[in-house]
Amino acid sequence: MNILNGTPAADGFYMPAEWAPQKQIWMLWPERPDNWRLGAKPAQAAFTAVARAIAEFEPVSIGVSASQYENACRQLAHPRIRVLEISSNDAWMRDTGPTFVTNGAEVRAIDWEFNAWGGLRGGLYFPWDLDEQVAAKVAGVEGCARYRTEGFILEGGSIHVDGEGTLLTTEECLLNANRNPEMSREQIEQKLQHYLGISKTIWLPDGLYSDETDGHVDNFCCFVRPGEVALAWTDDQTDPNYERCHAALDRLANTTDASGRTLTVHRMPIPGPLYASAEECAGVDHHDGSQPRDPSIRLAGSYINYLLVNGGVIMPRFGDPADAAAQELMQKLYPERRVVTVPGREILLGGGNIHCITQQQPLP
Repeated sequence: MNILNGTPAADGFYMPAEWAPQKQIWMLWPERPDNWRLGAKPAQAAFTAVARAIAEFEPVSIGVSASQYENACRQLAHPRIRVLEISSNDAWMRDTGPTFVTNGAEVRAIDWEFNAWGGLRGGLYFPWDLDEQVAAKVAGVEGCARYRTEGFILEGGSIHVDGEGTLLTTEECLLNANRNPEMSREQIEQKLQHYLGISKTIWLPDGLYSDETDGHVDNFCCFVRPGEVALAWTDDQTDPNYERCHAALDRLANTTDASGRTLTVHRMPIPGPLYASAEECAGVDHHDGSQPRDPSIRLAGSYINYLLVNGGVIMPRFGDPADAAAQELMQKLYPERRVVTVPGREILLGGGNIHCITQQQPLP
């Protein structure tokens, strides 16, 4: 469909919270061998497990390249999983797909400009030309009118909203010189207001340590409901996340949301520390310009990287001692939802987790 003039907020649209009723979840199929080990076969099994878990609650649409179409159809065979031929450079639908906004009667799509988490200044791969087309293709499939943020770079994983005017992000990401270096904090806030219909931005200093997306907030802190957030947490003073967690808590404790509420903070344990094995790294093809995989690099594992679906929560597990406590806390945070855990290590090896590989499409 044609690109709309104006902005969503000016047209009466806003981004709803993730707990709002959803029409479906969007995903992309992993296949690039310079990011996913062993030709992405273990990753495909992990993505399939996520898609099937979601399909127990609501429909899933997953974009697949032409070369992988038949393979994906066989692995994903399920009455509530739709496979579509949508080519991409990699499988991070949260960041390359559209952000959906609504006015209560209609849903529209925001097509953010994308530069693979930094472009030629620390980005994770080149080229990203197919990823730049994903949001427009998803909007086209759904018949959604689309806004294009030409000249403004943003990834969906760098923001969380409460649906009532408040947005969470990190300075590490949105103020990074490899995203929108010509823009001030105030100018970026104004863009967020115009496109997402928010009125208050809460800036956390940093995201999780060693997060190759430059500190995406969706791996570190998220809204649980209005006035409440979950924050990745460690009490280990030797952990490089310790100062990051405490700095974030300090910001959260000394601010209010758009409605003037003081925020309640729930501390979610951080797993690990987790590292890729030498064998896992050896299974990744080398390609100039792609993010290296090395067993000395700590993985940014996090239970915050979960997905809300209609009536459920899909969260990662890592075979870590913290898994049980994280699941118990998640169930307490969402007593009305069924919490489902899915193996997250293979997705983590590629640089993200369940929230990163999914994007919710709300009902109007």
